[in-house]
Amino acid sequence: MADDRFHVYDTTLRDGAQQEGLTLSVVDKLAIARHLDALGVGFIEGGWPGANPKDTEFFRRAQTELDLKHAQLAAFGATRRAGAKAADDPLVAALRDSGAPVVTLVAKSHDRHVELALRTTLEENLAMIRDTVSHLRAEGQRVFLDAEHFFDGYKSNPAYALEVLRTAAEAGASVIALCDTNGGMLPDELADVVHAAALTSARIGIHCHDDTGCAVANTLAAVKAGATHVQGCANGYGERSGNANLFTVVANLQLKRGFDLVPAEALADMTRIAHAITEVTNVIPNSHAPYVGASAFAHKAGLHASAIKVDPNLYQHIDPAEVGNDMRMLVSDMAGRASVELKGRELGYQLTGDQSRELVDRVKDLESRGHTFEAADASFELLLRDTLHGESRRHFTVESWRVIVERRPAGEVVSEATVKLHAKGERIVATGEGNGPVNALDKAVRLALEKLYPELATVELIDFKVRIVEGSHGTDAVTRVLVTSSDPKGDWSTVGVDENIIEASWHALEQAVTFGLLRAGYEI
Repeated sequence: MADDRFHVYDTTLRDGAQQEGLTLSVVDKLAIARHLDALGVGFIEGGWPGANPKDTEFFRRAQTELDLKHAQLAAFGATRRAGAKAADDPLVAALRDSGAPVVTLVAKSHDRHVELALRTTLEENLAMIRDTVSHLRAEGQRVFLDAEHFFDGYKSNPAYALEVLRTAAEAGASVIALCDTNGGMLPDELADVVHAAALTSARIGIHCHDDTGCAVANTLAAVKAGATHVQGCANGYGERSGNANLFTVVANLQLKRGFDLVPAEALADMTRIAHAITEVTNVIPNSHAPYVGASAFAHKAGLHASAIKVDPNLYQHIDPAEVGNDMRMLVSDMAGRASVELKGRELGYQLTGDQSRELVDRVKDLESRGHTFEAADASFELLLRDTLHGESRRHFTVESWRVIVERRPAGEVVSEATVKLHAKGERIVATGEGNGPVNALDKAVRLALEKLYPELATVELIDFKVRIVEGSHGTDAVTRVLVTSSDPKGDWSTVGVDENIIEASWHALEQAVTFGLLRAGYEI
């Protein structure tokens, strides 16, 4: 298990699951827990047993289905009710019976919350904390305490907020996490409060929300002020603006501050883990996320590329491999020779000076007419190959295509596409029917070519985006179409631009099929 001198505590399965639109099944929670354990976090908060049937089931199944190598499970819950005994409280019993070695109790540390939300006295709130912590400790569980609304409570009544910490520590809580529940703190003022809290007998932790965009900065400031326990969520999930992004916190502390938090090999797997969790949550990954985002080490400006060609560290704060990410060169109308040369090298091509200049000119010309290559790497590689060969080379040539859209008597709208192609010395005519013109064209092309190129059966169109090019107006505007295709080895994107949306779609589809055949080993 993880070193107890400094804690990395994940609360994705409880606090992160409160994000709007994010719903986790028990199976999802078990899968995410395995990913977090692979990262090497010390504690995984599984949820609130007793208050939520799904969380009760999670802890039951976790006992037999989770084989954690690094992390311990923590069960989340509240202190006993006012006027009751912890030993008799059914929700406290659910924590006791959860099988979790650690219990994290949430307790009020803001005097107004005690009086208005709990509707009890300040003295009874302290008794609730003391009784619940000592009861669970006597039952053999380790207890952490989340001091809810601590920073707002400290502003309102600092003596009482600090008394909450002392009471919990004296009752046996091994960590008290100070919670910026409303997410309204800034780093300098938060650090002052953490420093004051660290002067008590309590071991201090930090739990920050991101409503000011400062959750990670606040967490780092708290560590500098004395906190030895950090809480956060994978990918910054959480209600409202989210929680401190645990991946960013861990990477910053380990790579910038020298903390030994997770194994180096686990840190080098962080990007994969972050993206694997997005697959489970079905939340689109933030491509601009620090460290693990697809664009975190992507370079577009020609000036950057020129410097990176000399030394990648001139425009990168770390080696991307340390967190399992990669440097990427984006090609756009901002590109210079260095950009396309580096991108070509990344794709396995060595360009001469003349070829680089020609390619830059072609990219800038096409982008001025609406193309985008930073989002369509496959189209750029085909353009690069055309530049190297001095001509456009494809596996097939198009004689003609036609699409008919028919509204049938029953109200069904069907599209029918016919394509006439030449490939491997044959003239091929094929017709496909689909729920729209692009779907019909896609099916027709496949029918035409699959006998000659059977690998096309494994290629599928997985995304289709249409955008009116900036500066165009009305229904006669220039349209840009981005098509994303996939095969068992991965996916790729292609772009088409035309005043006619179907023609633009055809250009993107034609490139998608060509690139798919190249991936299958059919050279041209």
